[in-house]
This record gives sequence, C-alpha cells and structure tokens, in this order.
Amino acid sequence: MSDKVGNMIKVILPDGSNIELEENSTAADLAGKISEGLRRNAVAAEINGEIVDINTPLINGANVRILTSKDPETLGILRHSTAHVMAQAVQRTFPQAKIAIGPNIENGFYYDFDIPGHTLTPEDIPVIEEEMNKIIKEDQAFERVQIKNVQEQLTDFREKGEVYKTELLMEYAHETPTMYVCKTKEAGKEVWSDLCRGPHIPSTKFIKAFKLLSVAGAYWRGNEKNKMLQRIYATAFWTKEDLKDHLDKLEEAERRDHRKLGTQLDLFSIREEVGAGLVLWHPNLGVVRQMLEDYWREEHRRRGYDIVYSPHIAKSQLWDISGHNDHFRENMFYMEVDEQDYVLKPMNCPFHILIYQSKRHSYRSLPLRYGELGTVYRYERSGALHGMTRVRGFTQDDAHIFCTQDQFVDEIKRIIDLVDDTLKLFNLEYTIELSTRPEGFAGSLEIWEKAEAGLKQAMEEKNLTYIINEGDGAFYGPKLDFKLKDALGRTWQGATIQLDFNLPIRFDLKYTEKDGSLQTPVMIHRVVYGTLERFIGILIEHYGGAFPTWLAPQQVVVIPIADRHAEYAKSIYDDLKSLDIRAELDDRSESMNYKIREAQVNKVPYMMIVGDREITSNQASIRSRNKGDLGSKDVKEFIDALKQEIDSKKA
Repeated sequence: MSDKVGNMIKVILPDGSNIELEENSTAADLAGKISEGLRRNAVAAEINGEIVDINTPLINGANVRILTSKDPETLGILRHSTAHVMAQAVQRTFPQAKIAIGPNIENGFYYDFDIPGHTLTPEDIPVIEEEMNKIIKEDQAFERVQIKNVQEQLTDFREKGEVYKTELLMEYAHETPTMYVCKTKEAGKEVWSDLCRGPHIPSTKFIKAFKLLSVAGAYWRGNEKNKMLQRIYATAFWTKEDLKDHLDKLEEAERRDHRKLGTQLDLFSIREEVGAGLVLWHPNLGVVRQMLEDYWREEHRRRGYDIVYSPHIAKSQLWDISGHNDHFRENMFYMEVDEQDYVLKPMNCPFHILIYQSKRHSYRSLPLRYGELGTVYRYERSGALHGMTRVRGFTQDDAHIFCTQDQFVDEIKRIIDLVDDTLKLFNLEYTIELSTRPEGFAGSLEIWEKAEAGLKQAMEEKNLTYIINEGDGAFYGPKLDFKLKDALGRTWQGATIQLDFNLPIRFDLKYTEKDGSLQTPVMIHRVVYGTLERFIGILIEHYGGAFPTWLAPQQVVVIPIADRHAEYAKSIYDDLKSLDIRAELDDRSESMNYKIREAQVNKVPYMMIVGDREITSNQASIRSRNKGDLGSKDVKEFIDALKQEIDSKKA
C-alpha cells in the first residue's frame, strides 16, 4: 500500500493496480475515473471486503471493487431498495400506515405494515405499484445518515406513531444505527426515511423491473402473542426479461403446488377435525409411500442395516438424559399418564441408544446400523405449517450408526453413497452444506473439533465440494445437509448426516476394545429422504404430480371402446394384475374420449385402448402420458416392456 501524497490517496483495484484520487473521494468518483460508463452503471462498491453504498468515502490503501448490475451481490441491494420504495408507496396510498420490517428473502422481499382501518386485498396491488412507478420516476436518491442522537430519533418515531421502528431502534441503540433518507434529485428535499443498515442503490431510477406478488397476514416479529400485521410479498430484477422468467416459473410452481395437486389427484388431506400439520394419506399417495418404504428397506438391508421399531411416547426422564428437555422443549408435546410426565417423541435416537444398551458389544460387532421409519411429533407454529412440507407429525427414515473412532469416516462415506444413489433415482440434484458448532452446544470444544474434522475428511476423500454454514449444527453435533434442487431449480432441505460424540457420553455407551478396555462409541444420526412427508411433497412438485411409472398410483388403465369389448379388456386387466402391475379397468358407460381425458387429468402413465381391431389381432392401442399415441402393440410384448420399466425404476 502507498502512503498519502499531499492531499491525495491511492486505492488498489482487483487487478492489483493503483489509482490516485483526491482526499474525500468516493467509490463513485473512482468509478468515474475508471470510465464514465462504469460511473453511470455503478450500483455499489466492495471496500476491503465489505459491500457499501457507491457514495461511500474511500480511505488510503483500500482494496476497492466497483459493483454493477452484472455482479450477483447487487441483486439483493436492488430488492432491499425496492422494498423501501414499496413502503413509501404504501404510506403515500394509506397515510395511516405504520411500517415494520422489510427484509430480502429467497427470490424477492417482503414488507410488513400496520394499516388501521384497512385490510389489504389483491385489488390494492396495482394501486401501490402505480405509486411505486411515480417514486421511481422522481429519481429519489438514497442517502445514508448516521443517527447521532438516538433519543431525538426515538421522539421523532413516537410523534409519527412509528411504534415498530421505535422498538427496533431501542433494541439496536447500543450499535451505530443508521437511517436511509430518500431525497428528490432536483431539490435535495427529504421525502421519506427508514431505519436501515443498507447498502442501497444510488437512486430509484435504477429500479427497472419489479412485481408485487401477494398479501398475507404476519405476526409482528413472528410471535403469535404480538399484533397481526399485513405483509406484501414482492420481487425485483435488473431486467424485465429476468422478471418475466421468474414470473413464468412462479406460474409453473403454482400449477405444481403439491397442495393443489393433492386435492386434484386425491393424494392427501389435512382436516380440522384431526389438527393442523397432521396428514391423512389417501390410497393414491399411500401407494407412493409404500413404494418409497419398500425401496428404503431393501436398500438398507442390502447395506448392512438392521430394521428396528420404537414407541411413539416415552417418559420425560428419557429426554432429560438426552438433553432434549433442555435444548428442544419448545418443539415438544408433553402429556401426563398415570401421574407421570410423558413426551410424544420428537426424535428416534434415544430409543436406538436404549436398544444398543440392551446387550454388551465389542469392537468386533461394530459398526452397528439401526434403521427405522419412525413417526415423530414436533410443535411447529401454525404460521409455518405448509401442506406436507412443514408438518407436526412426520415419519423420518431414521438410522443411527454406532462405531469406533477409526470407523466413522468410512461410515459417513457409505452414507453419502446411499444418499447419492437415492437422489439420482429421482433425478434430484443437490449441494452440500457443513453446519458447524452453534452457540447453545452440548459437549466439549475438543469433541466438536474432532467431529467437524471428521466430516470434512469424509467429504474431501469423496472429492465433494461443500459450503460451510457457520453455527447451524444441531446442539449435539455438526452435520452435513443435502440441499435438493427440483425440476424448477428450487432448493429444498433433504438428507442430513449428523456426527455425535455427545449422546454416547450422556447415555454412558460402551464397547470392549481389543485390549479389554471399555471405550465410548461414536454415534452417527442420518436420514436419506429426510421425512417421508416433505420428500413426497417435494416429489409431487418435482414431477408435477406425474410420478414415474414405478411410483404412479395407477400405472395403466385399460379402456374398452364399447361394451362388446369389455370381456377382452377384462382379460388384459387380469393379466396386468397377476404381475402386480397397478391397473384399472375403466368399463364405465362413458365415451372413450371422456375416459382418455380423465386418465390424462389423473396423470396415468399408460392407457391400453381396445376395440374390434385390437381383439382380432390380440393387440391394444397404447397411449403414453409423455409421448402420446404409440400405435397398436402386441399385448404380451407391451406388458413385458411395462414390467421391465417398472422393475428398473426408470425415472
């Protein structure tokens, strides 16, 4: 780095070169010195690794990178700035509105409002959008202002009735809070402000493509005891083309919504009489679940797992030993039986530990692999529940492995292989995150460091890339999370591998080593599907309800054209059923076209249509859900090909 020369400073560019500027120059000045085009397009800057406003003053020797809309980091800045424009537009439209918070979320942003005397409806959206467009045309500048007198600002918020901003400022008063002021370009007059950390785009004119998506209710700070506010969800992109692509994906996602398809295809229901977050599996989805369970059991037996079963409740003392009563209480259901406290199990692991404890073990018997499709229950806030993907009662494809310290890295690699093979079966891509020690962890630092090092070693030996997710491990150990990517490119939580040195100590687990000493085993928690509910909900949307043939509730429907063809159709149906092919005979007195349309709506993979010509030639006219009319096929040859497709589990 260079020292100051007179009233000049030098900054370092990404290519390592230096540029000399006058003192008090900003990142915008630097952009202008590089090129006028860069100055016009500059959105923000990265100074010594921190992303800041483009008008931030530079310091001598700083490493500086100018950011434009082509840099991925700036999309979040655009969206947060657009959220401010939306909030200003809401307060222009509804002067009584008070603002709460407006953070970025995946693929967009939202803002919460308290609007006395008015409930937002979809009809309000175009009105607010029109006001936002006016603000954008005003070319308001975003200006960062440090709050020098917190008490004065609190008084200002209180006088304006901004109770939510008052609460936030009081919470962050010990920091260095900032406001962002919106000013009209011509007069430099403040027109709106908000408590915010930033950074922001230079002015509203940079906003080219946005869309308000929906309105919803939301409790202040997510607490059901607080006031219900009104939330507007929205998104923004740098170009109209990107916005259109995103809106098209949202429309497709709406068509694939597993809750809609659940009703349309008669898959599942959640009834008020049963309770929120508790799923009723209908026969059609029961078939899909059975196929997944059968595959799971077959694969686990083949890979050396023993299948176990455990009860749905246990005395509260068990969860004292495991630590769940201390670390997980708010997510657990408690009950009293015979004047004793019981818990609906939130986890399967303590039961598998007790099975391990039921007999003595030596190093020769390890690793032990216990697997269970175990139904557990956890309290989720009602606002977080979502169809099958966020529920209160769910079945984990759970397994726990007890092994020596010399074995756990190889065991983790075997689990990774199982996860990879399983996800490939469904054409699901994935990325991996390594979640490290959280603040409220159990056990010693030494144990945690050893566990995290073991997970990293397994990943590196498998030549897998991964992302570090600092502080997001379970309280008892670090974990690997597999993030699934579906057909629309959306990300879902999938398989998890958790390494645990803590619970074996809490339960005093032992095995006998070669030298006769008693040692504590390492415990690995893992799920492959995650939960059957969430995984199948993901699959419904991934496939748009059109399950591959091996999973489809009905694999083929046989349709006679007229009553005189019913006997021949019945003989084909019987042949299909004898081979355990899930077939349906549609011999109703409806038109053939009606039956075909209904089979298409129900997303049945194949139709076998028979009439006079087919009877004569011992054939059937085949229609494929994916490929349309396949023409007439020999019945036996088609059934053999169908059986082969099912057995191969072809996606």
